[in-house]
Amino acid sequence: MSEAWIEDESGKIKAVWFHQPYIAKILHEGMFVRADGKISDRKSELYMSNPKIEQVTKLPIGVGDSLFGDLPVQAGGGEVHSLYPVYPESKGVTSNWFYHTIQKIFSSGILETLNDPIPEYILNTYNLPTLKTALIWIHTPQKQEHALAARKRFAFEEIFFIQLERKILRRDWAKDPAFKIEKQQSEIDSFVKRFPFEATNAQKKAIGQIMSDMNHTHAMSRLLEGDVGSGKTAVAASTVFAVTTSRPKGQNFGALQTAYMCPTEILAKQQFESFIKYFTYLGINIGLITSSGCKKFPSKVKPEGWTDISRTQLLKWIANGEIPIVVGTHSLISKTVKFKHLAYVIIDEQHRFGTSQRQKFFKKNEPDGKPNPHLLSMTATPIPRTLALTIYGDLDLSLLDEMPAGRKPVITEIVLPDEKSRLETYEKIRAELLKKQKD
Repeated sequence: MSEAWIEDESGKIKAVWFHQPYIAKILHEGMFVRADGKISDRKSELYMSNPKIEQVTKLPIGVGDSLFGDLPVQAGGGEVHSLYPVYPESKGVTSNWFYHTIQKIFSSGILETLNDPIPEYILNTYNLPTLKTALIWIHTPQKQEHALAARKRFAFEEIFFIQLERKILRRDWAKDPAFKIEKQQSEIDSFVKRFPFEATNAQKKAIGQIMSDMNHTHAMSRLLEGDVGSGKTAVAASTVFAVTTSRPKGQNFGALQTAYMCPTEILAKQQFESFIKYFTYLGINIGLITSSGCKKFPSKVKPEGWTDISRTQLLKWIANGEIPIVVGTHSLISKTVKFKHLAYVIIDEQHRFGTSQRQKFFKKNEPDGKPNPHLLSMTATPIPRTLALTIYGDLDLSLLDEMPAGRKPVITEIVLPDEKSRLETYEKIRAELLKKQKD
């Protein structure tokens, strides 16, 4: 505990700071200060509890002048006090400590040595403060406009460097070769006609964009965005068909491989079953690998079904290229999973994975000097186009903005975080479960 007495011509009052021992080092006897804090009462003695305190360089020269300067008046007559920074606090580390420590850093002259990473012409174009000015304004703004300008600058800087990072990644990918997938449109159309529904124009357009990208000599990087039920899996299956029915370069046997990564085991099993429906007629081997077990389609015992197999056996078949389509969770990016000809990577629910996880797929081909796999990320999260291009600047964008005929519309509702709304939601879920049970 640190203690001090604050005194003027009207009297004196004790100031007490709890868990802030540094205060005793900052203050010294005879200093002129201004203090702002809560007045508390203990054993009939008034004291200021953890007051905010600043050294004053100039005292008021007139009767009635304030240490806090001329304060503007709000509508209604209330006073507006000087802006004072509030930081996330923990025991022993208060906003006061942050404030005085940062002031000490500023007074050391370090601000004069900073190099602004954003070029001057960009700052001028978007009317942004320099790094030095923004640091001062974000911690000790004299006006609200200063604080907002500093926040705008740092927000711009964050997005700016995300975009630069994505551009660098895109440039690096363009340098390396990739598996070139060449497929006749008639073959793709023949596969699409097998869908249990009529493909939408948006789906056909997305398939065309993906196939066009795969026909280049560098790896595709594309984000497929569409609402639940818009047919993203069907688009993915069509492009997987093109990859799976293509041969490795220089071979007239075998097939190129696809890795389909999902964020959860439930979704991985669902997509495994969906792919079985799409590829049953072709007799293509499909594997499922998760932390809880592995499966393979088709089964020798039951050609139209799958069988549980050991992880060791599945990894062996993936490594020698016998299983061209592998669906799984994060297990797919583990070091033990090795592919012979990994040509295509699909990441479902892209927003749940990061750039580093995508990079692990590319590194699987590096040791053997193999071409980079093509990448398709999919998401049902409704990201506005401008934001998608900003955050996923290394990815081209395909949108599924049409629903297949006969699909029920997707209804999105907001459940407020109060007990009544929560209970109403539970009742709706219970009613639907009972309805299904009766059906």
